[in-house]
Amino acid sequence: MRVGNDEEATRGPRQGNSEWLRGARIVGVLGIFYRPEGRMGEPEAVAFLLADGQSVLLTCASDGTLHVGAGTWPHLPDWCVPAAQWEFAELGRLPQPPDGGWTVLRTEERRDDRGEVHEAVIRCEGGRFVVTGGDTVGIRFTRGHRGVAATT
Repeated sequence: MRVGNDEEATRGPRQGNSEWLRGARIVGVLGIFYRPEGRMGEPEAVAFLLADGQSVLLTCASDGTLHVGAGTWPHLPDWCVPAAQWEFAELGRLPQPPDGGWTVLRTEERRDDRGEVHEAVIRCEGGRFVVTGGDTVGIRFTRGHRGVAATT
């Protein structure tokens, strides 16, 4: 699996195949929050923790586009300055992963008319994660394929 690196994630949209997580097992999903603002709103980034010890980080740029890159779990990304004011935290409205994690069936990148990624869909057994770019990162989990919001 190749997801790029932090430098590629901040430079522009990742090039190549959007199947960047196919077959991976997601064992956790954490938000990255700026603590002085509290955790009331959306996270600044979302980290998908994988069974093999790697992580994938989805962040949004100042123009609201979504970038996918290699994560740094359990360390915060370099852009979390000062590091003492940032934290990884669980996202309360997402379900807990099943035993062994979610197996990723496929991923999709939805692009705007300029070709920039604005949304990523990670389809797993039993549901899908939808991550959107904007001022902050939005994330939701829906069960099945009908788009019904999951209950937590």
